[in-house]
Amino acid sequence: MKFKKISAVILACALLITGCSNKTGENQEESNVEQSSSVSYPMTIKHAYGETVIEKQPKNIATISWGNNDVPLALGIKPVGISKANYGKTDKNGLLPWTADKYKELGVENPVTFDDIDGLDYEAISNSNPDIILAAYSGITQEEYDLLSKIAPVVAYPKLPWQTYWRDQIKINASAIGKKSEGDKLVSDLENLISEKTSEYPQLKGKKVVFSYFNPADLGKFYIYLPTDPRAAYLTDLGLELPESVNELAKSSDSFAIEISSENIDKLEDVDVIVTYGSDKLLKQLQSDTLLGTVPAIKKGSVAIIEDGSALAASCTPSALSIPATIDEYLKIIGEKADKE
Repeated sequence: MKFKKISAVILACALLITGCSNKTGENQEESNVEQSSSVSYPMTIKHAYGETVIEKQPKNIATISWGNNDVPLALGIKPVGISKANYGKTDKNGLLPWTADKYKELGVENPVTFDDIDGLDYEAISNSNPDIILAAYSGITQEEYDLLSKIAPVVAYPKLPWQTYWRDQIKINASAIGKKSEGDKLVSDLENLISEKTSEYPQLKGKKVVFSYFNPADLGKFYIYLPTDPRAAYLTDLGLELPESVNELAKSSDSFAIEISSENIDKLEDVDVIVTYGSDKLLKQLQSDTLLGTVPAIKKGSVAIIEDGSALAASCTPSALSIPATIDEYLKIIGEKADKE
């Protein structure tokens, strides 16, 4: 996601249809949610807007915003409705490849989706008859939370919008639907997968990395995703490190990203690899820029450009299903740029 879409996932994940009802979906007839033996109800979940009490295990699970849908799906549960993906390469249903593949695996061809790109579709969400609405990674406001809560209990983000790491997204959402132990195992399995895959790229270990966004039409400024952003945090899972300059920037902001004037290009002086969205023309543009072209990583071409609008670009904000789907491709691109060191 990119900064033009700052209001949604792109400054948050690069961040849904009309009144779809239960009758339009193929996944509402029966519940396939079995409660973990380690879970008991009523359950109270604390979050940025207070506490949500879940009286009994939810059977009809709706999800909004980015990636929350992949948690129940990864656990074999078919949600009654989910947000369309608003960034990346999607199918006719508005689903990213890994989400669509999982639905098909679970026997669902036409899942109910919410079109919330220009605002939450409360009617469609209500028509899906949810027992719970998962939004552990999202940017919902107090007003949106209050309105959603009139439909069903809402699991909001822990502290700040668009700043929930993939592990927490899984653990919070899984716990809320009675799948705590399964969620913990899913996290462990993904960590093992990441460890296995990154072992093939020892050149990434300890390299200083920054996830940035450059607007080719205006290189007088750029954006840096801070450590609280899932994109930046995921890079550290892959063995890289965030430079001290980025950690310092984070001390003065409670956002997930910060705008930097290109006159302050020294913020990138201690960077070995830059990851960014863009086209194959971007590197030449950066290298020919009077200010940005002086950055060591840009000079030597250590810029991992993820094709803007691609499925891989969407997966840079990781989810339970996107990690295994794209980690090989992602590591290959970053690994090649790290070799230029």
